[in-house]
Amino acid sequence: MKPKTPQAAARNVTILDIAKTAGVSKSTVSLVLQGSDLIRAETAERVRAVAADLGYVYNRHAALMRGNTSNVIGVVINDLMNPFFAEVLVGIERKLVREGFITLMAHSCEDVGLQGKLLTSMREQNAAGIMLCPALDTPSSLLKQMGEWRIPVVLMVRPLGRTVHDYVGSDNVLGMRTSTRYLAEQGHKRIGFIGGQTGPVYRDRLKGYQEALEEVGLPFDESLVKPAPPTREGGFTAMLDLLASKRPATAAVCYNDITALGALATLGSQGLKAGKDFAIVGFDGILDTEHSNPPLTTMDVQPGQLGEQAAALMLQRLSEPAGKPIRHLVKPALKLRTSA
Repeated sequence: MKPKTPQAAARNVTILDIAKTAGVSKSTVSLVLQGSDLIRAETAERVRAVAADLGYVYNRHAALMRGNTSNVIGVVINDLMNPFFAEVLVGIERKLVREGFITLMAHSCEDVGLQGKLLTSMREQNAAGIMLCPALDTPSSLLKQMGEWRIPVVLMVRPLGRTVHDYVGSDNVLGMRTSTRYLAEQGHKRIGFIGGQTGPVYRDRLKGYQEALEEVGLPFDESLVKPAPPTREGGFTAMLDLLASKRPATAAVCYNDITALGALATLGSQGLKAGKDFAIVGFDGILDTEHSNPPLTTMDVQPGQLGEQAAALMLQRLSEPAGKPIRHLVKPALKLRTSA
C-alpha cells in the first residue's frame, strides 16, 4: 500500500474514500469505525489500515449527534471538599469508562441555584443521562421538572421527597443504629450525636441513633445532640460543646467521617486520647479514616463501590428507559479501629 501523500492528508477524507480503497461497502466501514464485532477480523483490520493510510480521523461526537445519542453522562456532586464524594465520583468514572462512556462532572457547592444552572447546561450538552447528588434544600419538584426533559436521572446519597425514583445510597438508619448500639454494648451510658443539621440523611441518621438508645434502654438526652456543619470545623466545635456539658458524654457517633476527624482533633487539643478517654465512631468509610490519628472506627459504605453501583443503575436505565424505578441501599458495615 502506498504511503499517503501530503495532498491526501490535507484533503477531507470520508468513509466513501475508505470504502472505495478497501473494496468494501460504506456500511462496513461505518461498523468498523464504531468498533462493531459484526465484521470479520481480517476485513476490519484492512479497513482500519486504509483509514490510517488515508489520514482519516473518526469524529465520534458527530457520529453520536447523527444518531441523536451521546456517550456523555452528566454528574453533579454537591460537595467535593468532602473526600466521600470524590471517592463516589471515582467509582462512577471507573464503571462508565469501562462501558464506553465519559463523565461531564460539575460541583454545586450545596448551592441550589447553581445546581439548577449546571443541570440545564448538561441538558443543553445533550447528556445521555444525569447523575445527581442533590444540594441541601433541593425541592422534590426538581424531579418532575427533569422528568419533562426525558433524560434518565439517578439520584445518589440523598433522596428527594417521597417520590419513587432511581436512587443509590446507604441505609442510614441501620448504620447509625449499629454504631450507637456498639458503643452502648461497650458500656457507654452517655453517647453523643455530633454533626449534620438538616436534610433526609441527617434525619435518618438521627433516627437510627434514637432507635438504638431506645433498644438498649438508654434515655434520649437532647443536650447530647450537637448539630453542626458536616465539616472538620463543624466536628471540632461540636465536640468542644459536647465536652463542656454538665454531664459530658463518654462516646459519640458522628454524622460523617469528616465531622469525626474534626472531633478527633478536639480530643487531642484537650489532652484526651480517642479510644481510651473518649470513643468516636464515624460514618462513610472514606480512605482517610484508616490513617487518621488514631485510626477512626467507622460505618463503612465503601464510597467507590457505591459510585459504581450508581453508574450501573444509570447504564441499566439507559437500556431500559421504561423500567420500574430502582432503589438500592448499601448496608454499612462497622469497621473497628483504635478510636472506639
